[in-house]
Amino acid sequence: MFSIKDVPSTTSVLSAYTVFTATAMLVKTVINEVQSVTNQIIPKQIQDMILSKFGGLCGNGSRMTLTIDEFNGYSINQLYEASEIYLRTKINPSLNSLKVSKSPKENNFSLTINKGEKIVDVFEGVQLLWVMTSEKTDEMPQNGKFEKRLIELSFHKKYMDKVVVKLYALGHFGGDSDGGGGGAWGSTNLDHPATFDKIAMDPILKQALIDDLDRFVRRRDFYRRVGKAWKRGYLLYGPPGTGKSSLIAAMANYLKFSIYDLELASIYSNSELRRLLVSTSNRSILVIEDIDCSIELQNRQCGGYDPNDSSQLTLSGLLNFIDGLWSSCGDERVIVFTTNHKERLDSALLRPGRMDMHIHMSYCTPSGFRTLVSNYVGINNHDLFPEIDELMTEVQVTPAEIAEELMKNEDADIALDGLIKILQKRKIEIFEAEAEVGDNKRKTVSETEDEDGDDQHIFINNCKTKKMRSKMKNHGNGRHPCPPVWSNCEQLVL
Repeated sequence: MFSIKDVPSTTSVLSAYTVFTATAMLVKTVINEVQSVTNQIIPKQIQDMILSKFGGLCGNGSRMTLTIDEFNGYSINQLYEASEIYLRTKINPSLNSLKVSKSPKENNFSLTINKGEKIVDVFEGVQLLWVMTSEKTDEMPQNGKFEKRLIELSFHKKYMDKVVVKLYALGHFGGDSDGGGGGAWGSTNLDHPATFDKIAMDPILKQALIDDLDRFVRRRDFYRRVGKAWKRGYLLYGPPGTGKSSLIAAMANYLKFSIYDLELASIYSNSELRRLLVSTSNRSILVIEDIDCSIELQNRQCGGYDPNDSSQLTLSGLLNFIDGLWSSCGDERVIVFTTNHKERLDSALLRPGRMDMHIHMSYCTPSGFRTLVSNYVGINNHDLFPEIDELMTEVQVTPAEIAEELMKNEDADIALDGLIKILQKRKIEIFEAEAEVGDNKRKTVSETEDEDGDDQHIFINNCKTKKMRSKMKNHGNGRHPCPPVWSNCEQLVL
């Protein structure tokens, strides 16, 4: 039974408290001294590594690991892209392996964390462990390899909210960053100087295109109201050297859109095409050049087409992705097709909704020449302009050929004189070619007439033979010697 005698005296309690406090202060002092010495001797990165290893040995019951895949279905995981860009800023000498790359048009090379490397990061007092890893997969390869790249992010469970805020910030950082990435497409800086005022094309058609682009970018609410995907398709067609590629660059610079250049010859299946198209970003131009000759697309009408076979790229697949999946997975998309032969394209591609505006890039005209001579020679008027204008109405010459001739000399008189000689030479060649065609045509007609004449004489000779026989027979029976049909033969001879 509890007794008052069992209660310790006040002196004993105070004495014990004093001893405990002194011991705690001593331990704290020792720990501070150890931390001070440790910070001076061991770098912070190694300390973090040791702490993370020690935490792993003690068990991960209190740890949370988030896995960030490179792909989200068929599209690039923007969070993976943003995390990879962010980790480039955390590269330090403690890492053992890095990937180095440089694009042809990039000024600097880029460093990326390699597989198997770990980075310890601290965010608002929370220790984060980033691990680059990968795992094999038996699914359809998304990056050309049967390997799925991952980023694992580990931290204490109680800091979940803070880490989510961190990832949210990373997502916005990655979306607005110019640091590269690009997923399956890769990226490069578009530094093409083409603008609309430098493009040598019909001024009325040029202004119509500019108006169409302006109308497209400001009609977000309109497209949503009418229930259409916010996209626009253009077909640029005409002979080689008429400025189709330069016009695409001018469109991108005018709209400030990204450009994705899709080579159909490198696509082997509808599923691969789907993955690439959904990986494009908003406010972008998808370019498919020389669509008439880049690949032999299997038409849906052909007997060899198998709709269940995803290993072949088909016209039906291309049309479906343009109309459906690709067009509905983002906003402000422009798709541009180019061809030298519009007549070779399937009519299904040419209809509105796929190629909404057809732009003919023609041979150089006098107005196009004015633009070129202003760009290359720096003049807007010259005494030789009327003669050049007249020659251009008589011969067909591309803007690329005109530009090449104007680049040969910086002196305007010499450059224009050389251009006149080229145009006159082209005119003579055309005249000689037309004369040769005329001679061949006359020769063919003459040979045909000769052959017809020989046949006619053979027919007439046969008529004469029959006439003579008829006379002999008629002479024998006393009838008139020449029936009317043989008289007609006589008239043919005359």
